[in-house]
Amino acid sequence: QVQLVESGGGLVQAGGSLRLSCVASGRTFRSNAMGWFRQAPGKEREFVAVISWKGTYKDYADTVKGRFTISRDNAKNTVYLQMNSLKPEDAAVYYCAADRATYNHQLRTSADEYEYWGQGTQVTVSS
Repeated sequence: QVQLVESGGGLVQAGGSLRLSCVASGRTFRSNAMGWFRQAPGKEREFVAVISWKGTYKDYADTVKGRFTISRDNAKNTVYLQMNSLKPEDAAVYYCAADRATYNHQLRTSADEYEYWGQGTQVTVSS
């Protein structure tokens, strides 16, 4: 059974930091780009960050650029999202996902391009 399991969410004050992790099991995603998305109550799921399969290329939503950093450790089948300078508007459920394409250097930001999803981890930011 293929699973993506996120962890690291929680409650943090504005200006604080959190590090999310996403561990894959059941198969390796070393040849897939991996993305982070988030969804706040009453809003559409939105793209946050993506990293290429080798980790060479990264892309971020404008709203998080300069504050969030995506990384991956293929030996551990894990993707990370370091979130600094958190704002109340960053509060959401954060999901990691695996792009359906393999060995693709294109960094895709549409949720439709992602095949496997985790269950999400809640991030709450108090003002």
